[in-house]
Amino acid sequence: MDVLSAAGAIERAGGSVIHMELGEPSAPTPRRIRDAAKRALDGDRVSYTEALGRGALRERIGRHYRDTYGVTVDPARIVVTTGSSAGFVLAFLALFEPGARVAVSAPGYPAYRNIFAALGIEAVPVPLDDANGWTITGAAVERLHAEAPLAGVLAMSPANPSGVTMKRETLAALAGACRRLGLWFVSDEIYHGLTYGVAAETALAFDDEAVIVNSFSKYYCMTGWRIGWLVLPERLVRGVERLAQNLYISPPYLSQVAAEAAFDAIDELEAIKAGYAANRDLFLNELPKMGLGKGPAADGAFYLYIDVSHLTDDSLALSGAILRKAGVAVTPGLDFDPDNGGRFIRLSYAGSQADCREAVSRLYSFVTANA
Repeated sequence: MDVLSAAGAIERAGGSVIHMELGEPSAPTPRRIRDAAKRALDGDRVSYTEALGRGALRERIGRHYRDTYGVTVDPARIVVTTGSSAGFVLAFLALFEPGARVAVSAPGYPAYRNIFAALGIEAVPVPLDDANGWTITGAAVERLHAEAPLAGVLAMSPANPSGVTMKRETLAALAGACRRLGLWFVSDEIYHGLTYGVAAETALAFDDEAVIVNSFSKYYCMTGWRIGWLVLPERLVRGVERLAQNLYISPPYLSQVAAEAAFDAIDELEAIKAGYAANRDLFLNELPKMGLGKGPAADGAFYLYIDVSHLTDDSLALSGAILRKAGVAVTPGLDFDPDNGGRFIRLSYAGSQADCREAVSRLYSFVTANA
């Protein structure tokens, strides 16, 4: 957000900035989704819904699990949320007491740590690197739990910021370790649908007690609609419902109507995804030519987590220099990993193909001038 603010100041002064700092699709929400919301706005009363969400949407999400993963999910276990952000708050409040220790990846989505801190929960970092394939492993969880008891594990696949999709066997082993140790397993699956040459697996395929967090923001291009969902073990649903009733009343009605239509917009969404794939190919081909080709093997989401340790150990200063001198906004790795993120920057390739080509040109000029 600070990078976005600085970029905005440059633009207000007449400068040109290519935005690669935000984890947000640049494409508009598909027309089929917007049309559904327009019809609801014109014809229906926009009101509260059940705190758990509209029954029709919960049914449709349940069908999505059967069609996509071959997994049966009772709609009664699905909770529609005001974005995945609200889903995390509800899940963490239901699962963990203050003082609980929860394993999270480093690097990882920074809001995890911040929500934990607000709720009095201790985030236990699991350092990721080439040796563990940039994913939390069952063996790592067992070691951490032996050192001091954990209450749960939070993993994301495909991951932000690395773009790494967890292999089926790795996810199965992680879920199995959590079951053996009696730990809650929270699986963040908000980038499902956005993989390239691999398939993303849901943790429910390996552990029916896993807590799933998902969202319509990323693949479905609905960030501003603030609509997501949880899949919970049956025994947690009533507690989460009471929390939702008091904290949020209900998710937005219009967004729920639109989200139901999102499952029928796959053709348009796959065309958008093809644009991401082309952008990804562009960067994977061009970044090594400028010495920026080292980092996790990203096969999901729309991010590249780039090792810049040969240039600096201060990614915050480097991202500022890239913004000022090249007009390209990127995110410093310190956002995602306070300990080792000074050696990385994150680049989002969710923008237009024209912007990505221009960003490559500007980055090449920057690196050449500052080599």
